[in-house]
Amino acid sequence: MNRNATAVWTGGLKDGAGTVSSQSGALNNTKYDFRMRFEEAPGTNPEELIAAAHAACFSMALSGQLGERGVTGATIQTKATVTMENLALTKSHLDLVVKAAGADSAAVEEAWNAAKVGCPISKALNVEITLDAKLES
Repeated sequence: MNRNATAVWTGGLKDGAGTVSSQSGALNNTKYDFRMRFEEAPGTNPEELIAAAHAACFSMALSGQLGERGVTGATIQTKATVTMENLALTKSHLDLVVKAAGADSAAVEEAWNAAKVGCPISKALNVEITLDAKLES
């Protein structure tokens, strides 16, 4: 399986701008620039896209891990926060809430720990990955 995305950048680092598009069309000439990346201007940036990918991948991996442990029908809410320091990604922190009525808490904890290290995006990131998780019934 291969997936692709394309970025086009025009101009200098601070006065230029770019667009990013994905194969699926989920991103279609989505704009990004220096201010969106480094100055909190509204819009997307590469780090936000990595955070979105990590949250989505982890949630799916956790669903699979829960299913292997007999936990079905769970709601998984994951927020990923990617940290960049000195122009290098250093951390991805996952905040997780799992809603699974009647689920064995030990099995759920085992599942989220397995998903943290096992999801493909976790494996691809060369950063510290931390997790704060809560099980709600």
